[in-house]
Amino acid sequence: MTPHEGLVHLKEYDWRDSNVENIGTKLDHKVKYTSAATEPAWQEVGHAAGLHVWRIEDFEVVPWPKDRYGDFHEGDSYIVLYSYKVGSRNGEQNLSHDIFFWLGSKTSQDEAGTAAYKTVELDEFLHGVATQHRELQKEPSDDFVALFSRIRILSGGVRSGFTHVETEEPKDTQMLLRVFKHPSAKRADSVMVYEVEPTWQSLDENDVFVLERGDKIWVWQGKNCSPMERAKAAQVVHDMTIAKHIDVEVLAQEEARSRTVLAMLGGEDVGGSHSLKAPRPIISSGGQNTGRRPRRLFRLSDASGQLRFDIVKEGTGINNADLDSNDVFLLDTGNTIWVWQGSRASKTEKAMWIKIAELYIRRLGEEDDKAYLSPISKVVEGNESQAFIKALEA
Repeated sequence: MTPHEGLVHLKEYDWRDSNVENIGTKLDHKVKYTSAATEPAWQEVGHAAGLHVWRIEDFEVVPWPKDRYGDFHEGDSYIVLYSYKVGSRNGEQNLSHDIFFWLGSKTSQDEAGTAAYKTVELDEFLHGVATQHRELQKEPSDDFVALFSRIRILSGGVRSGFTHVETEEPKDTQMLLRVFKHPSAKRADSVMVYEVEPTWQSLDENDVFVLERGDKIWVWQGKNCSPMERAKAAQVVHDMTIAKHIDVEVLAQEEARSRTVLAMLGGEDVGGSHSLKAPRPIISSGGQNTGRRPRRLFRLSDASGQLRFDIVKEGTGINNADLDSNDVFLLDTGNTIWVWQGSRASKTEKAMWIKIAELYIRRLGEEDDKAYLSPISKVVEGNESQAFIKALEA
C-alpha cells in the first residue's frame, strides 16, 4: 500500500457540518487574538529576540525557570519560543519566530493537547507568521537541539488532569545519567544528558555516565568518550552539587576501580573483556539529505469541492516551483515532515494541516515503524525558515 493510498477523499472530514467552518475568517482571527492577548504567558514575548520556555501544568502555561532551560521531564509537555532577527529587503531587521511544542514520551493526552492548542494560540498572538514544530522526546530535530548547549531529560513530571508521574524518588534509590554528543547537532558544544535505567546494561564505552547514589556521585568515563563529553559531565556534576556538599569520584573505564560502578549497577560478574554497548535513547534525524524514506511532495486542496490529499512529485527535483499559493503542501524529506501554507489557502486547508500530517504519519507507520518519530513543522508563505528552504531545495 502506498503511503498516500486512502488519503485522497477524506470523507470523514466534513467541515461544513463542523466547528471549523469559520476558521481563517477575520472573525476567527479576532476571537483567537483576543483570547491569546489575555494569556499571561504571552505578554512579554514577540518584541525582542530571545528564548522562552513554558511547561504545561494543569492545563495552564507556566514559565519554566531560566536556570533550568534545557531540562525536560519525560512526563511533561513544554512550549519553546525562539525569536530571532532577520534582515529584510529594505535593510531593516525584523523578528522571526520558531515555536516548538515538545512532548515527553510519558506525557499525558491532556498535556499534549494543551501544548498543541496553546502553540496555535501563541502563533496567533505573533500574527500567524511563526514556524510551528512538533517535537518528540525520542527524536529531537536539529533546530531544537541547536537552541540549548545542554539538553537534560529526566524522569517524572508534573501532576496532570488524567495522570500523575511521581517526581520524587525514595532516598535509597540511585540515578544514572548518560552524557553524549547529539550525533547530528549543529552546535559543536551540544550535548544530551539522559536519565537512564540504573543498571550496568545502560553503560556504553563511548559515553560518560554520572551515577548519584546516596551521599556520593560517581562519574564513569567510557574508554571511547570524547573530551567534550567529559567536560559536559563535569558541568552536570557541578550543577548537581552546587546546592549541597557531596563526595564525587571520577573513574576512567580503563581503571580497575571503575568496576566499582559496574558492581553498584548489578554487574559484579561482568568480565573485564565484556564490551559495553547500549543503544542511545534518541534517534538522530540524520539531516535532511539522508532520509529513511523517498522524498515526496503532497498537495492538500479543497478546490474540487472535496478535501483531497494527492501526491505531486516523488524523488529528486522537488522545488519552489511545485508550490501553489492557493493550497497547502506537505513535504516529506524522509526524516522530517514540513507543511507549507500558501498565502491564499482556504480556511479548511489551514484548519486541517495538523490532522492530515498526523494521519499521513500513521499511514507511514504501516511501512516504517519509526515514522511516528518524524518531526512535524509548518511554515507560512512569505515567512519560510531557512531550514525549510534548505529542505525544499535538497
